[in-house]
Amino acid sequence: MGAQKIMSFNSISKNAKKVNSFLLSCLHGNPEEIYEAASYLIEHGGKRLRPFMVIKSCEILGGDIKQALPAAAAIEMVHNFTLIHDDIMDNDEMRHGVPTTHTKFGIPVGILAGDVLFSKAFETISHDSKMPKDVRLRLVSNLAKACSEVCEGQALDIMMAQSKKTPTEKQYIEMIEKKTSALFATACAMGAISANTKSKDVANLSSFGINLGVAFQIVDDLIGIIGDPKVTKKPVGNDLREGKKSLPILLAINKASGQKKKTILNAFGNSTISKKELENAVKIISSMGIENSVRKKALQYSNAAKKSLSSYKGSAKNELLSLLDFVVERSQ
Repeated sequence: MGAQKIMSFNSISKNAKKVNSFLLSCLHGNPEEIYEAASYLIEHGGKRLRPFMVIKSCEILGGDIKQALPAAAAIEMVHNFTLIHDDIMDNDEMRHGVPTTHTKFGIPVGILAGDVLFSKAFETISHDSKMPKDVRLRLVSNLAKACSEVCEGQALDIMMAQSKKTPTEKQYIEMIEKKTSALFATACAMGAISANTKSKDVANLSSFGINLGVAFQIVDDLIGIIGDPKVTKKPVGNDLREGKKSLPILLAINKASGQKKKTILNAFGNSTISKKELENAVKIISSMGIENSVRKKALQYSNAAKKSLSSYKGSAKNELLSLLDFVVERSQ
């Protein structure tokens, strides 16, 4: 497993450099400040998981990186568009260890930077003359659908946060399938489409992406509770204090009783809670076996993702499976 992780990291890093170069070449114009703001988060971090999935989904079907680069860049632009607008909606001040886009450039420029990324994503895939017109149309259609789903997922997340009711696990999964998994699924679908392949292959790769996306978000939410703040660059128990209705928190609230439940509920959504009280609530959650439950759930989605690739062979498949293992097992 260690060798697989190293292979995955090396491959992701190698692809990221090519994607970054292509990405930044697309993001220039006047006034320069808008494009500087649009490029800001891209230049300050990000693993480029979605572009990696585009490229490997293309390669698994016999395509190459040149065919996949426009789609890989487009999916990363849309991803960064969502990050910029999410940070504005959530009033977050830090991302990737640096001030958020709107914090550095101001809210009006931040909004425009996100809009530029959104527009450039579609320009990048629709104006590539090297691609057949029907391929470009399929790429645009898939990306547009994903953008709608991300917006729907974000709306569901906001509604859940505002509601006094505790969502069910099913409702939570439905929300993250749209808010998070939609872009993972579309990344894989666009990679397959870039290889100009059959609809069955697009469906298989899309299935891999959506299941990986759910596993990714479940584990990400777990890290938001029990992650090491030195590594995550977020305060301990950040999601608990913010009142985020994530799967680990829902499981903890439903499983706890008596004083333990009171301690967790006292920390939930309590922006003025003391550091000691918050740490105590996190310790209680950690002692309840929530991590095992969450990782078991993530493993179920991981196994479903693996089945989607069962009919394929080659190094690109191995790299996608290596990424899947990393997503499920990661602790930061």
